[in-house]
Amino acid sequence: MPASEPTILATSIGFFSRHRGPWDWRAGPIFEYAAELAEAGDQPRICFLNQAEGDQPTTLAAIYGAFAGTRFRLSHLNLFPMPNVDDIRAHLLAQDIVWVGGGSVANLLAVWRVHGLDEILHECWQAGVVLGGVSAGSLCWHIGGPTDSFGPTLRPFTGGLGFLPYGNGVHYDAEEQRRPLTHRLVGDRTLPVAYCTDDGVGLVYRGTRLVEAVADREDASAYEVRREADGSVVETPVAARLLI
Repeated sequence: MPASEPTILATSIGFFSRHRGPWDWRAGPIFEYAAELAEAGDQPRICFLNQAEGDQPTTLAAIYGAFAGTRFRLSHLNLFPMPNVDDIRAHLLAQDIVWVGGGSVANLLAVWRVHGLDEILHECWQAGVVLGGVSAGSLCWHIGGPTDSFGPTLRPFTGGLGFLPYGNGVHYDAEEQRRPLTHRLVGDRTLPVAYCTDDGVGLVYRGTRLVEAVADREDASAYEVRREADGSVVETPVAARLLI
């Protein structure tokens, strides 16, 4: 069964390390939660899109290792150097979850648009496939937000898909630049109200409504950043429900 209404899970949550090597990962609770949102049944179908890293084979191998032995039916969509499936639309519409990895959101969206994934993913969203992701895989669903796509100094990005009519800030507690730049972009109306996540936090949208924040660790939060009528910018914490 598909999700009961269009659903996006936009996060700063990745995999957990098993501490046996840099690419030895395990799937965290965010994926079980995505399957719950998707009403996916016993064997959730999840497809990974990793174009933000240029479809790096090392990352792909780590993802397959993380899901080995789990109940998930994992697949992936590569676009470099060419698509690895004959019918991208049919493959993605057959999933319960489409999960997008981190990296360069600017490069990700440029490649998606060349291949028509902007339209295909919108169709998937409307059909009840849960769209999710981390970092670039969170920013992409929004209007935009701060990004390091263009170098180590964060810059504004407003070329997102805009399924969610908000700004987005990821890794909000990880770099000193992110909070002040988000405030500036909301304050000067480059972005509308923005929803931001510390590392380990995800945002759940039903339709375009933010309905919940969740976390895979304690002492992490989400935030709403809003411009008031007098031009001031107010940041309000959004408590995150712990998944574990």
